[in-house]
Amino acid sequence: MSQLKLTYFDFNGGRAEPARLALHMGGIAFEDSRFGFADFAEVRKSTPLGQVPVLHVDGVQVTQSDAITRYVGKLTGLYPLDAFQALLCDEVLDGVEDANVKLGTTFGLTGDALKEARTALVNGALPQYLGWLQTQLQAHGGQYFADNRLTIADLKVFTFVRGLTSGRLDHVPTDLVEKIAPLLAAHTQRIAQTPAIAQYYAKLGG
Repeated sequence: MSQLKLTYFDFNGGRAEPARLALHMGGIAFEDSRFGFADFAEVRKSTPLGQVPVLHVDGVQVTQSDAITRYVGKLTGLYPLDAFQALLCDEVLDGVEDANVKLGTTFGLTGDALKEARTALVNGALPQYLGWLQTQLQAHGGQYFADNRLTIADLKVFTFVRGLTSGRLDHVPTDLVEKIAPLLAAHTQRIAQTPAIAQYYAKLGG
């Protein structure tokens, strides 16, 4: 088995979380290298594109969060083998990443600028993406996004929705998902109750 080291910020969420969850669910040992936000300026100097997460596989450094998540999904059996189901999985991964990028533009803003930017997302892009994800979920059976089972697509959506409802995002109502996409909120609750995931967060204290 390859030696894996996943490097990301020290919080339970964000772009590395789907890979962390998948590795935990798959019982694959890895070094969960976490750092504080204050250390990012130094950490990014050693990354290919000045961003995280990065994954070291037997010492080879790889960037791009969704590429990392897909690789881990393949290692753990949480990525579809069927080409069409893999396409459906990838569609959700990339859709959520688009939403993450839009949300990411608001980080670093403060005061009225932050409120204005987040309010615009709450009234525009976020409902659009949440509604689309709910439609995708319904179209593929209502339980999972692809392959009629839990895949990395579910983990990516779970992490995204968990972040939106966490209360850590100023000016993003914690009940936004429940109001816009109740089936998506229910999906997130189901994934959270998956034994391996519940165990993961219990061990880390949420």
